[in-house]
Amino acid sequence: MDDSANTLEVLKRNLQSGGYEVYTCQAVAEALPLLEELDIDLVITDFRMPQATGLDLIKHVRDNHQHTEIMMITGYPSIPGAVKAIKDGAGEYLAKPFTADELLTAVQRIVDRLLRRRILSTGDTPPDNFGIIGNSPEMKRVFRRIKQAAKSDANVLISGNSGTGKELVARAVHYNSDRRSAPFVPVNCTAIPEGLVESELFGHVKGAFTGAKNGRAGFFEIAHGGSIFLDEIGDASPNMQAKILRVIQSKEFCKVGSSKVLTVDTRILAATHENLKQLVEEGSFREDLYYRINIVDIPVPTLRERGDDMLALINHFLNKFSKAMRRTAPVLSDEALNALRNHPWPGNVREMENLIHRLVVIVDRDVIEVADLPEDMRFSLPAGGRIDRSLEEVEAEHILNVLAMTGDNKTRAAEILGINRKTLREKLKRMEAQK
Repeated sequence: MDDSANTLEVLKRNLQSGGYEVYTCQAVAEALPLLEELDIDLVITDFRMPQATGLDLIKHVRDNHQHTEIMMITGYPSIPGAVKAIKDGAGEYLAKPFTADELLTAVQRIVDRLLRRRILSTGDTPPDNFGIIGNSPEMKRVFRRIKQAAKSDANVLISGNSGTGKELVARAVHYNSDRRSAPFVPVNCTAIPEGLVESELFGHVKGAFTGAKNGRAGFFEIAHGGSIFLDEIGDASPNMQAKILRVIQSKEFCKVGSSKVLTVDTRILAATHENLKQLVEEGSFREDLYYRINIVDIPVPTLRERGDDMLALINHFLNKFSKAMRRTAPVLSDEALNALRNHPWPGNVREMENLIHRLVVIVDRDVIEVADLPEDMRFSLPAGGRIDRSLEEVEAEHILNVLAMTGDNKTRAAEILGINRKTLREKLKRMEAQK
């Protein structure tokens, strides 16, 4: 919306060339009926308009059309004006003159944000995803491989970083296979003391060793007819590797203290965060065991590789922990959401679950802001962000972001920036003069 017919025509042509459907108005009064009648995704408004201003329109949209995004454009750029527009709800602030590329880039950022919000408001798990949240191309490849593995009885190797959900994948294979009615037995290969490996895997009879007052079944016996999940098999000792290989080859074992041979029918589902092929080359993992367990391989992507799955996971955890606390699920501000998207997530989904749980517990407001996040997440450089900018440009953008986040509270902004109010005022004056 703009009071200049020429400007409106240029905007319309540029936006239509980008594939957008465009409606134009020359006054706020003309825009209001359109907002009521149509499902408008984005309002682009000039700052100065006859009668009601662009800021008046922003306030109206925020009060009455919360799912509509807003971009402010103006030929009278100012730092206070930008902060005011962003504080009142404008997603972008674009100063004239601007190129068609700058306009379309700004609009695309807003559309991306709108799509993220829609993902956050949708249900947790699309159908046929085995109860696993995710709809990215990377996870669709995982789901296809799960389907393939579930149809067979072949051993499966699931690889991926810690916290990516390898056990969820293993359970999906088991519970969608013909073995679903038999046990799924998880075994942490790093948690078994070396002296108890044989007893834990295969069981023992009464009196087999000091303290063995009763006999007990081992993991393989319990998993008979079902699946055994050998988690972090790359960390298994040479002794454990040898015993696992033997039972895979022969399908037989003896309990500790007994000479009776027992037959076992169990499927091996193994997982590792290590590069097993490299461990084989280094001589720390048995090559024959590697080929036995790696009939079907399922690589699980990191959280950073999963794109907007991150949003669906955030939504799931917000609802999950809010329900447990019997409270209304809070929402994330755009700034907080961007900070989470830019975080590298070294702990993957497990790290995210922990963080969202913490936020639901400690934030008692309806909106989670950037200030509520851990310090290392608040001002992350966007992944894939431009690096061909001067230090002065980056500093100016950061100052504007901090001012917007603090609601133009210069004292608080100066504290966050690590400078005093006088220095902040001088920087703002210099930025204004360079406009």
